Amino acid sequence: MRSEPPRLRSLTDLQQVKQALARRAEEEAAARHQQEEARKREASARELFVRAAGAVQALPDTRKARLATPPPSPIPRQRLRDQAAVLQEALSDEFDVSTLLDVDDQLSFRRPGIGSDVTRKLRKGDWSIQRELDLHGLRSDDARAALSGFIRDACQQGIRCVRIVHGKGLGSPGKAPVLKHKVHGWLVQKSQILAFVQARPAQGGAGALVVLLQAASETKNPSTARGSTGGAG
Repeated sequence: MRSEPPRLRSLTDLQQVKQALARRAEEEAAARHQQEEARKREASARELFVRAAGAVQALPDTRKARLATPPPSPIPRQRLRDQAAVLQEALSDEFDVSTLLDVDDQLSFRRPGIGSDVTRKLRKGDWSIQRELDLHGLRSDDARAALSGFIRDACQQGIRCVRIVHGKGLGSPGKAPVLKHKVHGWLVQKSQILAFVQARPAQGGAGALVVLLQAASETKNPSTARGSTGGAG
């Protein structure tokens, strides 16, 4: 319910009301003045602190955990090198070597840039055979692995001329020289092979090959293996 205004019975009552209103107005003005003074004091204190302390930075929120960024995984460089070496030594059975062999009765091979005098010297025996590998009787996968390891080790040891025995295929079904053709294709795929010829009858004839390998310096820098390779071992 709304309060009714006091009833004025005399001029004295009217004067008392005016005085009450004036006191209320003074009180409200005093309250506003106090609020304004408090705001000014707060602003002055804040400005004084900034001048005294300089630039400040808020402290981190300790309620949040700082998680360290995990370091990147190490690069398996040795494994990559090993995989590259395996790919380099991978020999395909589907490689067609027929177009790379010299058309002669012995189906010899010389890498582009190698002179015909190299295969001629191999046939004559100008290079002495320093090591040999006998693949006769091995299964295809075993023969391929053995040949890769043999060539790698020979090059590392500075061997230049080797003999590889693959057999004549007389024990194969249909007496077809399967391993012989595969060995031809495998050797052509090996960058360390400069040339090969069929061995002389005393060295195995159609069942073996005499192979010339790159020198150690040529293995490190294949671009040096150009032109005719001379000299006997």
